[in-house]
Amino acid sequence: MAQRFLQLAEVSEILNISSAQAYALVRSGELPAIKIGGRGQWRVEATELENYIQRMYAETKSFVQAHPFGGAGEE
Repeated sequence: MAQRFLQLAEVSEILNISSAQAYALVRSGELPAIKIGGRGQWRVEATELENYIQRMYAETKSFVQAHPFGGAGEE
């Protein structure tokens, strides 16, 4: 059975970003997460991480279409 929740360290490893960047994504609400336990540890549901990744692909695609490579002002 696949793991339902991921620790922020696992999220940062999957996205190849720092732990601080993963924490910032969660705290900003950009990446939905829950806070659990007495120490308030963050957990990200695997499906939410996948949804986030798909949103980033869509946003990147829109950006690339709006800013074609080799356009005026690019070096």
